[in-house]
Amino acid sequence: MNRYRTAALDASAPAQTPMRLTRTLLVSTLFISLVLGLLALSAPPLRAQDNATSSDTTNSDTGASDTDTRPHLVILTFEGPVTPILETYLSKGIQQATATQAAAVVLRLDTPGGSVEVTKSIVQHMLASPVPIVVYVAPAGARAGSAGTFITLAGHVAAMAPGTSIGAASPVDMSGGDIDETLAAKITNMLSADIENLADRRGQEATEWAIAAVQDAAAATAQQALDLGVVDLIASDLDDLARQLDERRVTIGQNEITLHTRQATFDFLEMTPIQRGLNLLVDPNVAAILLSLGILGLIIEIRTPGFGFPGILGALCLLLAFYGVGQLDANLTGLALMAVALALFVAEAFTPSFGVLAVGGVIAFILGGALLFDAPGVTVPWTTLILVGVGLGGLAIFGGVKALQAQRNPVVTGGEALIGQIGRVQAPFDHSTPGAVMVAGEWWNARLTEGEVAPPTRVRVVGRDGFTLIVEPLTDWPITPDEADQPPAHTTQQQDTQEHDPSEAR
Repeated sequence: MNRYRTAALDASAPAQTPMRLTRTLLVSTLFISLVLGLLALSAPPLRAQDNATSSDTTNSDTGASDTDTRPHLVILTFEGPVTPILETYLSKGIQQATATQAAAVVLRLDTPGGSVEVTKSIVQHMLASPVPIVVYVAPAGARAGSAGTFITLAGHVAAMAPGTSIGAASPVDMSGGDIDETLAAKITNMLSADIENLADRRGQEATEWAIAAVQDAAAATAQQALDLGVVDLIASDLDDLARQLDERRVTIGQNEITLHTRQATFDFLEMTPIQRGLNLLVDPNVAAILLSLGILGLIIEIRTPGFGFPGILGALCLLLAFYGVGQLDANLTGLALMAVALALFVAEAFTPSFGVLAVGGVIAFILGGALLFDAPGVTVPWTTLILVGVGLGGLAIFGGVKALQAQRNPVVTGGEALIGQIGRVQAPFDHSTPGAVMVAGEWWNARLTEGEVAPPTRVRVVGRDGFTLIVEPLTDWPITPDEADQPPAHTTQQQDTQEHDPSEAR
């Protein structure tokens, strides 16, 4: 049995748990900051309300009494792709207008388009509305693209602000590309019939243009649309809109009514926080950023396992991103390229390839992002794709380099950490006879590689064989005067053995 043992010979538990936890917390904090910062940057800036006169307020703001007989308009404002959120929002506006006997519902619209099925459902709600619906493409620079064209034509009154546009309603498949020729003909003919029904009451020129918008992706400015009869009026703001709507006759079901909107008050119905949040998720920029953050969270979780927070947050980001891309009918090829990019980034972090895999991941990410929403008006800016892609690639390379450095570092826990340590000889011994040395505050059995040693000679640990260290003498190691005058340790040990040997007592 060995004479000298240590309680920490083969310690395998990590010796730096607090340090690892601190590092994980720092990484998690950085990740949270990145999430909040990118979402804040991606959120659309708040726009000021249209330049309106004092009538552009709610009844409560103007202090109007319950007996105020002035007409009022329910104002809805929607910006973004056509999704079920718009359908829910519009339905709530119609309910409020009906309950408060509003003169009309005004939907201020700015959309690049969206799902055909959702658009059909919205159009049905509009045609069945018991109150007039005015679709107002605003503010300046807004558009009613693709599905927005159908919604605008479905309004009892269609209006546009100066500097806006409408049209480009050609169908595309769920990947944003061209549809099979036979299927395309069926869908185009069906949509052409639908939009012809909506535009028929506006005259022959408006109907021909509407059909061209579906079949040839025709588009028009506000003035062109007014000249063709596609829209009924051009209004610079809500007050101008209310003045021009006054005394206009519209058909609700089988009844024709006259609008009375002069000096009307405005009841602004805002989307709920949940609706605003969901509408933010279907923004192509936000969806792409959430995908990036989800990938980043998974990479961090894989590289620093044991805490779980980056992984949980990354999974949540991916789920939210999948909601957004699902509502936007994302391109399956784009999603596949995003998955390839994730695999390449993770591979780079685990098997450093000096940037080869990371570069491939960046290229796959950028191409996937470009194809992800390849539909009219629904795209992710190249600047966002390049910056996020390069950032993820740089992070993957950084993680791979750190992993390679960690693999090359010497072991710092367990018995193998003794390799290279300097020890002190306890008693004389040579390479043919094992001895004992003091290393790192512990006595170890030792075997010399060559020669012989005696106190106070120093030795260096060059290997390990079970509980025996393999050492080599250090003849040039400086010896202090106190160590030179110290008696051999074996003398004291022998005296202690004689004093405490049980056999002598018997």
